[in-house]
Amino acid sequence: MFFIVSPSHWAPFNIASEEFILQNFEKDVFLLYRNDAAIIVGRNQNTLAEINLPWVRERRIPVVRRLTGGGTVFHDLGNLNFSFIMKRRADDESGFAKYTAPVLAALQELGVDAHLEGRNDLTIKGLKFSGNARAQIGKKILQHGTILFSSQIEDLSAALKANPLKFRDKAVKSVAKRVTNVCEHLPRSMELDEFIELIQAQVLKTYPGASQHLFTPEEEAAIEALAKQKYDSWDWNYGNFPAYDQVHAVRCAAGTIEFHLNVRKGQIADIKVFGDFFGNRDIGELESALTGLPHRETEISNALSRLPLGEFFGAVELEELLPGLI
Repeated sequence: MFFIVSPSHWAPFNIASEEFILQNFEKDVFLLYRNDAAIIVGRNQNTLAEINLPWVRERRIPVVRRLTGGGTVFHDLGNLNFSFIMKRRADDESGFAKYTAPVLAALQELGVDAHLEGRNDLTIKGLKFSGNARAQIGKKILQHGTILFSSQIEDLSAALKANPLKFRDKAVKSVAKRVTNVCEHLPRSMELDEFIELIQAQVLKTYPGASQHLFTPEEEAAIEALAKQKYDSWDWNYGNFPAYDQVHAVRCAAGTIEFHLNVRKGQIADIKVFGDFFGNRDIGELESALTGLPHRETEISNALSRLPLGEFFGAVELEELLPGLI
């Protein structure tokens, strides 16, 4: 087994590194990484239905879709992420216990009463500090998890506070649970770097032949290319989700304007606009102009900027309409 500690805090790089290892490493790998503030979305989720989009945009936080299922999580530098990328074995069918055991053992040696609860959560006193996800990809298993060590819990709550009434879809939904930081339960003060060493020591007990591996310059360049091509792209992170319907209204001087969208494969398949506004032009022209566009602010904004919005709605600005469409 290789130990790898990522040299990067950029979320697209670190999520891309998991795919790169899956595809290119013969040895089993235990990977550790931390991300600057980022949101990581489950493989089968509707990104827009999971995040507080205005909050995320204001802070320019990356949103990245991972390869595994499960719910959406918030990462920052106080959150440690661990990945086991392993050849499939007979005992891999037993659930999440095998690859979460080193984390629990490290905490229990520190005197922290941590447990695996339910299917995939690690808890302390009933509070969640780690969520885990996994996928079988070819002949390998990818199982990874978060560890809230000293994370900004208030940012986590704000980033994932989406409007539950805005979207109708069949995508997997995140389940809100009360969370806690590991540092709040330790018997003594400890920095995250020391905790990382304890996790590594526990993994070494389980896999005594493990050795450290540093990404070569060629490997880093390949991961960087994959990150930019896929994990930093709108198509993968936002466009690659299940079909959904969106209904949202805005209030402005022109009145109430209600947008009903059907989105398929990331594109607006159908749109209807209703409201008590007074316009002199057939709203169907505007609906036709938006149909077929990616459900993305850039394209929608560009299309609307070319239309005489006042003739459709009356006194309205482009910036007032966008929140109802995104």
